[in-house]
Amino acid sequence: MLETRYRAARALPLATLPRPAASGASVSVRPAGAESRFSLRARLGGGAPTLAGLPLDAPINTVGTDGEVWIVRLGPDEWLVGGPEADADLLQGRIHEALAGLPHALVDVSHRNVGIDVSGRQAAAVFNAGCPLDLSETAFPPGSATRTLLGKAEIVLIRAAAAPLYRVECWRSFSTYVHGFLNEAVFGVEGAVAP
Repeated sequence: MLETRYRAARALPLATLPRPAASGASVSVRPAGAESRFSLRARLGGGAPTLAGLPLDAPINTVGTDGEVWIVRLGPDEWLVGGPEADADLLQGRIHEALAGLPHALVDVSHRNVGIDVSGRQAAAVFNAGCPLDLSETAFPPGSATRTLLGKAEIVLIRAAAAPLYRVECWRSFSTYVHGFLNEAVFGVEGAVAP
């Protein structure tokens, strides 16, 4: 059923879909604001530098935030860094300054990635319609982030805050599919919840 609805609506731009008032609207799916994003690969060596006040040696599959800047550690030598679009050059300069003298590669992927925010008390159930991860409080607490699948698309799932708010980072070419999949899952989850 998800695939059928996706095919019928894939030409629609990403937007918040209107839902009937009777649905309870316990989950919201909306595109994230414009942000700059960087893919960072680096060999830290001995001491761990900090970036925007955040240590780069945080555990793998975690996210750190400092104001509007966020850093996701995806692997031993791999990070995804995001921040305000207007500060892209400043953020890029701060990253190069923090890693001066260390071998690193920094690629601006702002044109490639799209963010989608999903919030509400049933947000984890919406993801579990197409994501195999255990998103319970103990398995995926605030501060967690990981690369995973949602339906047929590879995503980075981020849970930075204690509130039930998740961020999906996916490639722009997958964004219509991911957005449609999440909205279809919302209809399924909200229809199953008693008003």
